[in-house]
Amino acid sequence: MGRGRAKAKQTKVARELKYTTHHIDLERLRAELATVNGQARSGEGDGSAEESGEG
Repeated sequence: MGRGRAKAKQTKVARELKYTTHHIDLERLRAELATVNGQARSGEGDGSAEESGEG
């Protein structure tokens, strides 16, 4: 019986997320992704070299 309030709150939150405009700092996102991609590439390269050397 208590589901009504929970559902109403979820609906309210969903509407806020859907209709509220959010400011995205694209430059910061680009820099962050470049950093993550750079680290991931060096990590993948090291791991694949070790695996191929073992086999």
